[in-house]
Amino acid sequence: MGAGRTGAAVLAAGAALVAVPGTAHAAPAAAVTATAPADLNPDDFVLRRGADLSGPVGTLDARLRRSGVDALIRSSGQRRLGRGCGGSAGVPAHSLVYCFDRADSTTRSWVPQGVTTVSDAVGGERWAGGGRPILVSWHDSGKVRLTFVNPDRRTYRHVLLVEPTRSGYTDIGIHAGGIAWYGDKLYIADTRHGIREFDMRHIYDLAKSKAGSTAHSGWVGLHHGKYYGHGFRYVMPQTGSWHWANGRVGAKCRGTGPIRMSWMSIDRTTWPHSLVAGEYCRPKWAQGRVVTWRLGALAGGGHARPSWGAVLPADRIQGAVRTHGRWWFTQSHGHRRGSLLTTYPTSRGWAKVKRRTISYGPEDLSCYRGRHRIWTVAEHAGQRALWSFRASACS
Repeated sequence: MGAGRTGAAVLAAGAALVAVPGTAHAAPAAAVTATAPADLNPDDFVLRRGADLSGPVGTLDARLRRSGVDALIRSSGQRRLGRGCGGSAGVPAHSLVYCFDRADSTTRSWVPQGVTTVSDAVGGERWAGGGRPILVSWHDSGKVRLTFVNPDRRTYRHVLLVEPTRSGYTDIGIHAGGIAWYGDKLYIADTRHGIREFDMRHIYDLAKSKAGSTAHSGWVGLHHGKYYGHGFRYVMPQTGSWHWANGRVGAKCRGTGPIRMSWMSIDRTTWPHSLVAGEYCRPKWAQGRVVTWRLGALAGGGHARPSWGAVLPADRIQGAVRTHGRWWFTQSHGHRRGSLLTTYPTSRGWAKVKRRTISYGPEDLSCYRGRHRIWTVAEHAGQRALWSFRASACS
């Protein structure tokens, strides 16, 4: 996404130098070039801060009891992680696998999508109370939930994500294909509009709130003086958003204009740290694109300009993560097992892509640096697993 007419899709960013695997020298991770049919326009990827939600969120703060992340993952009523799902999900040998319970492994209503971990959130890879959560987003034709997995206890808890309104809150009807946790903030991909923003300091325990109720699974929001969440104990309201400043997203990938934001991840090996996001594009559509922003630019208001971008090396990309200049991409193949693509950008475009077969329906990616593992989730009912593979460059 350079200013010049070079025929290369690149946005120079002046990031700190990092070693690019497979090269004999250091290269700027955010100032490299990837071949594209035409220059990408950086103005296509400018984000602007959305509506101020502090008023309705403040009302919820006053009426409902807040819970911290560690209290949530240790509270009573957790679901238990199971075993034995790796084979049916087609997970490669020597992977670390967590299985949801039978109901969550087989449901066709809720479909898992995004993955992020405490390693994305904080440098020390432990939350304030010592927990090491892994988060997974799910969509259900008009609702979104977020799963907090506690690997230390082999348990997990679902939390309903909601959008605050003047009279309470309502469901969020997005695909939630990608999530990224950084500090107190959780970013969720909104395919047509940009990014939804949540805050770990605003999670409400309806069971311990005088104005809350866990009854009436069909109700959400404020009814007869009580707040409901489809029977969920915990609800988490959206606290902000980022929308495209220039242009609108189309019904399919077009190769120009804002991206159809399908997945996202955190790169802590650049300085400043980066938010990575990209498109899922079908074979007959224009090739998808990947874009990054400095996370500091999303800390305030106003506008956030992209720091790097490129045309993707393949279609049907479900997730991606970058560390030390190396990229991993998941690629779906319908009902067949998916692929893991590994490459890095050079001055002539993407280096040769290495491919290997992985699980069915692989989705979003997240690097757990201290464990040198990259996490993803296999989405299909009956072939579902939260799993990770070893990656030495994830550090």
